[in-house]
Amino acid sequence: MGEKIKNVLWPLVFGILVIFLWEKGIIHDALGFKPFQLPIPSQIIRTLNTNLSKTLGDTLITVSGALVGLIIGCTIGFLVAVIATQFPKWGYTGLSVIAAFNAVPIVALSPIMNRWFTSGFAQKVGVVTVICMAAMAINAYRGLNDLKPFAKDLLESYAAPERVIFFKLRLPNCLPSILTALKINVAAAIMAAMISEYFAASTSGIGFGVKDNLRKGMTAMGWSYIVMAALVGIILYLIVLLVERRAIRWHASQR
Repeated sequence: MGEKIKNVLWPLVFGILVIFLWEKGIIHDALGFKPFQLPIPSQIIRTLNTNLSKTLGDTLITVSGALVGLIIGCTIGFLVAVIATQFPKWGYTGLSVIAAFNAVPIVALSPIMNRWFTSGFAQKVGVVTVICMAAMAINAYRGLNDLKPFAKDLLESYAAPERVIFFKLRLPNCLPSILTALKINVAAAIMAAMISEYFAASTSGIGFGVKDNLRKGMTAMGWSYIVMAALVGIILYLIVLLVERRAIRWHASQR
C-alpha cells in the first residue's frame, strides 16, 4: 500500500509544482512567454467558470462523437482480430489494411472524411473509428493467439471444439489486451474528434472552440476548452482502469 501511495503522490506533487510555477509566472520568464500567449491557471479557471455552460455543451458534443466512434472502431478491430485468428490465411490481410489506415495522419484523414459525409457528427465518428481500429485489432489479435504453453494442445487432446477453445481459452486470455487497447483508444478518440472539428463545417465542439477562440485572440477561453478535453480524457481513462481492475483481478498486472 505504501508503494501505491508513492506512485500516486510523486506525480501529484510534480503536477502541483508545475501549476505553482505556471501561476507565479516563472515558466513565462523561463520560456519568454507573454501572459496573452500563455494565460495563468487562475485566469483559465475564472474564464471556464464564467463560460461553463458553453464549454460543457461543446464538450458533450465532442465526447458523444468520440464515444460512438470508439465503440464502432473497437468493435470492428476486435472482429478483424477474431477473423484473422480463425482464418489466418487471409485474415492477416485485414490486419495489414487496418495498420495501413492507422498510418494515415489525422490531419489528412479529416478533410477526406469531410468530403465523404455531409454531417459534422458523421465525419467525427468516421475519423475516430479509423483511428481506434488499429490498436484494438493488433492488441486483440495478440491476446487471442499468445496463449499459455500447451494450453491449446491440452484442450485439443480432450477433443474440445473450436467454439469451446475460443470462449474458454482465447477470449479470457485476450481480456488484458482488449483493456490495454481501450486505454490507448480513449485518449486517441478525444484527440481525433477534436482534430476532426477543425475541418468540419459545424460551429460546435471542443476542437472548434479551441480554434475559434485562439483565432480571435481569446487565449484563456481557448485554454478552457483544452482543460475540459484533458479532464474528459482523464475521466475516461480512470473508468477503463477501474473496469480493468474488476475484470482481470487474476492477471499478474493487478497483483
